[in-house]
Amino acid sequence: MPKVKPQVLTRLSGSGTPVTYAIIAVSALVFILQSIPGIGGAVTSAIQYAGYYSYPGSFEPWRMITTVFAHASILHIALNMYTLWIFGTLLEPMLGRARYLVLYLLSGLAGSVGVLLIASPGTAVVGASGAIFGMMGAFFVIQRRLGGNSTQLLFLVGINLVIGFIPGLGIAWQAHVGGLVGGALVGLIYMETRAQSRRNLQIGLLVVLAVVLIALSCVHLFV
Repeated sequence: MPKVKPQVLTRLSGSGTPVTYAIIAVSALVFILQSIPGIGGAVTSAIQYAGYYSYPGSFEPWRMITTVFAHASILHIALNMYTLWIFGTLLEPMLGRARYLVLYLLSGLAGSVGVLLIASPGTAVVGASGAIFGMMGAFFVIQRRLGGNSTQLLFLVGINLVIGFIPGLGIAWQAHVGGLVGGALVGLIYMETRAQSRRNLQIGLLVVLAVVLIALSCVHLFV
């Protein structure tokens, strides 16, 4: 796994990984609820995302976030949570809890926007992959900006992107692409505004990015 220069820890601050473990716990709880006969299907249908939820008459945009906590199988959640743990233990201490959570949620939202804009209308998706690809994108930007070696990370991202294009696997590569782009933008914002004097600018840019993503999630209301 790529190494991060020690000075990043002092520049971006923070310690521990409680948010990472909280996300894993919530995802595990949701998966358990999904697996209970009689209510599992209702739980999944209540929080999963599909393109038609952004159309008039079925406008439920919050699903673009809640869907990152649902998974399709034990293997699906196991792989996602393992990858989340790997990057969470790297990113959460570097960014701090609040910025790390913002990164995760905005990346998940960007992944859903990718599905909405690129996938066939009505495509249903579940899983944290978009958010996790966003973490990869942010980590890549941080590594590059600080002169770290990102070759291994590029290889990992490349392989996972290619796997998403293999027919028959049912992987929403659109969420991967959307999350990767969204996470990279968040990482860029963090790196360009990491000085304490630019903290208000950082918050403002994150708000702008969130507004843009939310606006894109409403695109079918007006088109």
